[in-house]
Amino acid sequence: MSRLGLNRFSGLYLLAAFFIFFGLTESNFLLWNGSVEFVLTEKVIVCMLALAFLVPLTTETFDLSIGATMALSLVIVNKMALETDLPDGVGAIVGMLACLAIGAVNGFIVVKLRVNSFIATLGMSQVIAAIIRRIHDGGNITSAFGKSYIDFGKRNVFSFKWPWSDSEISLPYYFLYGLIVATLIWYVLEHTPVGRHMFATGGNREAARLSGLNTDRLSWGSLVASAGIAGFAGLIYSWKFATYTSSVGPPLLFTAVGAVFFGASQLKGRPNVWGTIIAVYTLAFGIKGIGLRYPREIDWMQPMFEGLTLIIAVGIASRQGLVKIAKRRADVAPALPSPDTPPDALPDSPDSETSSLPDAAEEPSRANADSAVDSSH
Repeated sequence: MSRLGLNRFSGLYLLAAFFIFFGLTESNFLLWNGSVEFVLTEKVIVCMLALAFLVPLTTETFDLSIGATMALSLVIVNKMALETDLPDGVGAIVGMLACLAIGAVNGFIVVKLRVNSFIATLGMSQVIAAIIRRIHDGGNITSAFGKSYIDFGKRNVFSFKWPWSDSEISLPYYFLYGLIVATLIWYVLEHTPVGRHMFATGGNREAARLSGLNTDRLSWGSLVASAGIAGFAGLIYSWKFATYTSSVGPPLLFTAVGAVFFGASQLKGRPNVWGTIIAVYTLAFGIKGIGLRYPREIDWMQPMFEGLTLIIAVGIASRQGLVKIAKRRADVAPALPSPDTPPDALPDSPDSETSSLPDAAEEPSRANADSAVDSSH
């Protein structure tokens, strides 16, 4: 099992199984225009939201306001395009700035007021919902953008005919933009000191703080970055659909969170960018195949599939964490004398006996500090 890498590549194995099974049983599953292109472009938005949740999670901070933040940027860019004569790009910039401000407020509440990030961002999502209703009454906004704004994100990066068929292979620019953002996040988290410090903070905040890291600043910055990525997801939605509807944003939260925890069991055994993207598209192609095979039952099968996947993924991640903790305790335990050790086997010097016990008691804390620093590398 370990040689096959099922503990790190289970998502890729599952994705391959979906392609083999549904490719053989459903004729439309492997068609570019009928399935593959649709899933690749449709799930770019979910990927951005998942990465928005991933960034603060590396510092053990939760941001449950990402869905509402995405909706905020979307309603601002649509509203400004509809009711002002300013270029649509100005509305996109204003929407991004508003999202960054939301992230800064989240950081202030979590860092300065010491409110649990789960509660703080959950409450902020309701505040953002109220702001959105104040900006717009809840109806749909359509046909607000100019052609140049839509083409900036939606025109094709490449387009060509697939050999021996009439299928046109193409991908839009917003797919490329999403790939660039994912690559930048991966580089920062995996190949810069900032990323290593963020993982060290999430691994053991107190040990990271004692080693000289500004853990509060890292958590605050991660929430600002999270809001910015969520706001960018709203811009991608505006390029893809060129509309606003009140049902956009928060309903995607569960799918994004589930993909992050599923992705944490992939590749590195901790939250990571490419594991998250693998999880997003594994779930997406699985749901697409189920929809083609059971079109009448997809309304209840999709949430069932996503819910069970999240439960299994979190269970696997939790078990891996318990195994690591148990192994660390097993390594530390021999440093302490056994209760059954005969008295003549203990050190003869009273000084050596009393001095050895504190060192053994301090060993777990040093192990935790060392593990936090090692995990950051």
